[in-house]
Amino acid sequence: MSAFRTESDLLGELPIPAAALHGIHTARALDNFPLALQPVAPGLVRAYGTVKLACAMTNRALGAWADDAPKADAIERACRELGEGLLDRQLGEGLLDRHIVVDRLQGGAGTSTNMNVNEVLANRALELLGEPPGTYGRVSPLEDINLHQSTNDTYPTALRLAAIVALRELERRVVALQEAFQAAEKRFAHVVKVGRTQLQDAVLTTLGREMGAYAEAMNRDRWRIYKCEERLRVVNLGGTAIGTGLAAPRQFIFRVTDTLRELAGIGFARAENLVDATQNADVFVEVSGILKAHAVSLLKICGDLRLMASGPEAGLREIRLPARQAGSSIMPGKVNPVIPEAVSQVAMLVMGHDATIASACAAGSLELNPFLPLVAACLLESLELLGRADDILCRHCVSGLEADEARCRQHVLNSTAAATALLPALGYDRVCELARSSAETGRTVRELAITNGWLSAAAFDELISPEAVCRLGTPDLPHPDPDTGRADARAKADDCKQEAKP
Repeated sequence: MSAFRTESDLLGELPIPAAALHGIHTARALDNFPLALQPVAPGLVRAYGTVKLACAMTNRALGAWADDAPKADAIERACRELGEGLLDRQLGEGLLDRHIVVDRLQGGAGTSTNMNVNEVLANRALELLGEPPGTYGRVSPLEDINLHQSTNDTYPTALRLAAIVALRELERRVVALQEAFQAAEKRFAHVVKVGRTQLQDAVLTTLGREMGAYAEAMNRDRWRIYKCEERLRVVNLGGTAIGTGLAAPRQFIFRVTDTLRELAGIGFARAENLVDATQNADVFVEVSGILKAHAVSLLKICGDLRLMASGPEAGLREIRLPARQAGSSIMPGKVNPVIPEAVSQVAMLVMGHDATIASACAAGSLELNPFLPLVAACLLESLELLGRADDILCRHCVSGLEADEARCRQHVLNSTAAATALLPALGYDRVCELARSSAETGRTVRELAITNGWLSAAAFDELISPEAVCRLGTPDLPHPDPDTGRADARAKADDCKQEAKP
């Protein structure tokens, strides 16, 4: 048997490996687009299989292949094999993944991807029917697999489906990270530390409160990501070339989205204006913006973790990150914050992808956006990267965070931030005097306040306790007496109450 078969198209003929499930359109794309040197994202491939299955089932229900049930069965089975693992996010290679070989960056608004899918599904159906690949008189990539469809409605629909599936997985990872920060908030609720603004000592806070703020940021991101799905559920499937439904029966247009909704278990709806939904890709910009917001949160948090763990001896050293690997080939004993560093790089890349997506969607022209392959590559990679980044940050970093309580206490006692905590009891001028004296003498604020007789040791410790520094606002207390310097404002308030009694 020959090692090749010959296929033809409007440009001529090409030899195709005899056993290959792809055909001439895929072969031309492989020659034309050696760009990213990466195939189409697996999520998009499997989503395409599900979209093609919805189309095949709708066509069959409307009478296509009515006299050839084995053919209809083979086409549907091939589509199911291509879509395998999409909805349950199974890891590993799908049954037909390896046959979708076109580059993820391609001209033609995704036509090469659609044709690669059509050819693979046709040839897989032929295999199931006992026919050799390429016998398209029996099952045709265009007349059967692509029946009543276009790249221009199937590609963006598949992209929306793939994005929704990935968004759901990302949301799950964000929730896990949020919960890890919430657990850290409880673990560190008692650890008082110096809070900083503009990287300068400011006021006292707790490490738990910082972790709680990170948890809130993740909660907002989780809600934004959840709401993104609503934007992606509106599809132009059935609109064919430019949204007018050219060459598709009206009943197909009315029913195909319903079939997809049932197959995917996702609330897809046909766009009211199919022309608009075919022309415009702004929904992907909106979703990408939400991903960028999450990336911004991650980058800020990772920067904070690196800073709080800096040193260990010559830095802040307020927390200890789990040691993951040796940090240097020349500096013995050095351990770097590799997990926050890696996650930071993901965040930066996602921000870059967002700018690319905005440019690609803005560059659409007239009835179609030809740059959806770039949008798909960037959007789906951002979703996958963020999900993995959230996972390693949760498992390899936040869940194993430790507080250096002694170091935090040392910072509190040595910092003028401790003086700020005394404002309710001593007033601004006296606290300024304490801060200045501490800076000039090197003595701690605590030592000076007690030595001067302005505060007892117990009163000072109460003012810098976790309860005091986390209290919302300051209880109403009388100002300290500027003549006597009496500092125990709580006791003085009690005295005033006793004097006021008859």
